[in-house]
Amino acid sequence: MSGDGWYWCLKHHAVEPYEGCKAEDRLGPYPTRDEAAAALEKVRERNEQWDREDEEYEEGS
Repeated sequence: MSGDGWYWCLKHHAVEPYEGCKAEDRLGPYPTRDEAAAALEKVRERNEQWDREDEEYEEGS
């Protein structure tokens, strides 16, 4: 894998370059440092969307 991209480290709660912590401890890669910094917000938004979709699916069954 190339050294491009930025990552959100779950262990240190910080943005890191490719050379940071091991993959199991981080989210990414993201194209910019700002997007990596917003990783947890993006995860929260996606989880909420998936929860809504699950509820809609269950209601339609």
